[in-house]
Amino acid sequence: MLEVKELGLDGVVEIVPRRFSDARGFFCETYNASTFADAGISMSFVQDNHSFSAVKGVLRGLHYQLPPRAQDKLVRVTRGAILDVAVDIRRHSPDFGKWVALEVSAEKWNQILVPKGFAHGFVTLSDVTEVIYKVTDTYSPGHDRAIRFDDPDIGIDWPLPTAALVLSDKDRNAPLLRAADTFE
Repeated sequence: MLEVKELGLDGVVEIVPRRFSDARGFFCETYNASTFADAGISMSFVQDNHSFSAVKGVLRGLHYQLPPRAQDKLVRVTRGAILDVAVDIRRHSPDFGKWVALEVSAEKWNQILVPKGFAHGFVTLSDVTEVIYKVTDTYSPGHDRAIRFDDPDIGIDWPLPTAALVLSDKDRNAPLLRAADTFE
């Protein structure tokens, strides 16, 4: 049993799987191909990734892979909280350059599905944050791309000031959307 909520951009949804709790703790199927298919989400995930961030303000993104190695991503948080962002980078989409954000946290027990054609990133909202996400293709350095997290044409409203963010050199120096390779 899944709760699936549209987030305003084609294919980007929040998913809340059902948890069964008792005095011992809880049990939950965070992903079940059949249950997801019944909810209209049919994808074949091939790799799980696990990200750990020690401090609040770690920003990872905006990342994506180009076709034919594009990835759908199913993102959840097992410790802490993030603001997860998806940006439509499909050039012919009426929503090109638009973004949507969702707080994903261990407490909320929610997930976000970010389909192919979207750049993805997140910022940690707490110290000691762990993010686990499934992808539908393996990492391919030749198809890996990034877009600047602070691109003024996109205008993401990150919840922390830029000076407080912890970034990799790759993310700090990523191109703006107008200069980036995108989906046609």
